[in-house]
Amino acid sequence: MKKEEKLLNKIKRLLKQIGCPRYLHHFGPKKYKFLQHAVALLLKEVMQCSFRRISKLLALLGFEVPTYSALCKSRKRIPFQIWNNLLKQTAGLSSGMIAVDGTGFSRTNPSFHYLRRINGQSPRGYAKLSALFDIPNRKFTALRIRSKPRHDIKDINYLLKQNPNLKILFGDSAYDSEKLHEYCYWKKIQTMIKPRKDVKHGGFRKLQMKNYSEKKYHQRSLIESGFGSLKRKYGGTVLAKKVKGVKTEIYCKAIAHNLSLVQ
Repeated sequence: MKKEEKLLNKIKRLLKQIGCPRYLHHFGPKKYKFLQHAVALLLKEVMQCSFRRISKLLALLGFEVPTYSALCKSRKRIPFQIWNNLLKQTAGLSSGMIAVDGTGFSRTNPSFHYLRRINGQSPRGYAKLSALFDIPNRKFTALRIRSKPRHDIKDINYLLKQNPNLKILFGDSAYDSEKLHEYCYWKKIQTMIKPRKDVKHGGFRKLQMKNYSEKKYHQRSLIESGFGSLKRKYGGTVLAKKVKGVKTEIYCKAIAHNLSLVQ
């Protein structure tokens, strides 16, 4: 019970810091505050359960919580900007040492045992997540979510704009792009990106490679550990079918990860 109260106090403080409205809809019935919706949605991802179970569990613990159907509807209605602001607030001050990478979240979660029994095919579709990860703080600072797979470099411009205090950018060879090296050079950002082989190197790539260090580059693998921690604790699948629901689930997982590191 103490853990739930501690989480509740953290979320209350965060919502106050980002200036979040007390109620989700200005003209709604105002029966439940946005805080109650946010706590229920975050705990749903932490406990990896359904809307029905989290609604019943919180009610048994003495919390006022919306019904499971109201939670499902509110997940689609909550503005994306609120989740983005919550993520930035939980990430705290940026250290400037940021790693970028992508991973996937399965949109189906079948039993692989029975798939083998019936000679079924493994699911192929997944939701794509590209993220910035603060290496010293071990927190996610920015996310870019797509309902279908795309190349990693497609989302790098959006992610860099979300973190203006970036000093060193760590990335694998998928991010070895002349345009990215040029952008980082003019923004005074040192890139630690593993160079691709058999590729014609441009001028800005050569300028950035002067300070490239193979020893420092291997710190990039910490974002892989961050993805592993995220999926082990909160699951590697999403249950939502629509894009808004998928984004909400993944944002809640990342926010819960950052909150677990806040003392």
